Amino acid sequence: MVYIFLANGFEEIEALCVLDFLRRANIDTQTVGIGEKTITGSHKIPVVCDITDADLKGNETFDMIILPGGLPGATNLDDSKVVDHFIRRAVDENKFISAICAAPFILGKRGILKGKRATCYPGFEDQLIGAEIVNEGCVRDGKVITAQAMGKSHDFALEIIEALTSKETRQKLRDAVLY
Repeated sequence: MVYIFLANGFEEIEALCVLDFLRRANIDTQTVGIGEKTITGSHKIPVVCDITDADLKGNETFDMIILPGGLPGATNLDDSKVVDHFIRRAVDENKFISAICAAPFILGKRGILKGKRATCYPGFEDQLIGAEIVNEGCVRDGKVITAQAMGKSHDFALEIIEALTSKETRQKLRDAVLY
């Protein structure tokens, strides 16, 4: 299971592009609304989530969590106790954590990026505490995947697919969408 956490003010493309690609790759993925089932993105697009944070018991089995950026979406994710719980579980259980745009600051703030290569939306670099900042669209270092911004959503999604499946599955999906 992959959980994509959505909070009001999230960047729609960063979440929905990834969701679309993961479902095309037959990866079991659910969107989780923070505080409610319908979450409104930073461009006023409402999205009905599969479940809410209240539906999670905290002990669910999962392979990855995904944190889209956007403001104030990333800040709202950072403030969520449920998101914090799943981030800590992902670290403790050696699961994948992916964050794009502003959202990598959430990982930096928690010390998760120390000694790791990471990227983010320009201007958030100082919040990636302990990271080796790289100017790349998408970076995978161990179990952490970070990406710069909405324009890198396809690359982010494909990197996530490769991490969870294989290079072959990544390439097959890349070819299918004529990327």
